[in-house]
Amino acid sequence: MIENIVLSNPTELERLKNAISKAGAGKFHVLADFDRTLTTAFVNGESIPSIISILRDENYLTPDYPQKAKDFYNKYHPIEIDPNISIEEKKKVMEEWWITHFDLLIKSGLNKKDLEKVVDSGRIKLREGFSDFIDLLKKHNIPLVIMSSSGLGGDAISMYLEKEEKLYDNIFIISNSYNWDENGNAISVRQPIIHALNKYETAVQDFPVFKVIKDKKSVLLLGDNLDDIGMIEGFEYDNLIKIGFLNENIEENLEHYKRNFDVVILNDSSMDYINNLLTEVIK
Repeated sequence: MIENIVLSNPTELERLKNAISKAGAGKFHVLADFDRTLTTAFVNGESIPSIISILRDENYLTPDYPQKAKDFYNKYHPIEIDPNISIEEKKKVMEEWWITHFDLLIKSGLNKKDLEKVVDSGRIKLREGFSDFIDLLKKHNIPLVIMSSSGLGGDAISMYLEKEEKLYDNIFIISNSYNWDENGNAISVRQPIIHALNKYETAVQDFPVFKVIKDKKSVLLLGDNLDDIGMIEGFEYDNLIKIGFLNENIEENLEHYKRNFDVVILNDSSMDYINNLLTEVIK
């Protein structure tokens, strides 16, 4: 649906596509957010903010967990989106929010079986065209690095992709994950903690995948949030195409997205444009 595709600078985009194509598939990797980027923002008309929101809404944990989690959201989210608060102050608040919420999850009895329930809930939906997208990357041995600030990311994303039979060996997940005891109970959170505002500090160099991608300096970045652009910070790339999914509140946000992304995909649309672009540059 071409009306859902906005190109910020078509001439520059063509230059980047040609440069990536010339460098070759062997020099290319994809860096992507997960929630509302590789997955849809809406499922059956319902907004799904994140994987962890499903855990909260379905009452899988202790009876008091959902309300406490919503109280945290109501306390911290207005600060996260307030344009009058500095990034440094927001980062401190986000860190506090994530740590407090992780502590609550553990005290509320988070178990691996709860993640399985989330995965099987029917409330996570991969974007239309994802199957072609990931199969194309697999065919050409192109790494896909998924960087997610989700509170259940590292474990739930891998579970979900495995369920969909798409957890290929060219996929690398950088996200929050837990240490589990012998009964499958979460007992602690692994460091570093990743939240929405520190992705640019979560240097890919600190993870094993860096050995795989360090010489692959043509990058396609996919995200749904302006802060997702920070995923590339610290990585020395030669060519970068940034594609942003603007799923809602389009009129007030489109100009901001056009200034920051090379391509903006509107209205929770499919990955068809991305697949066509990949087909062009991978030869």
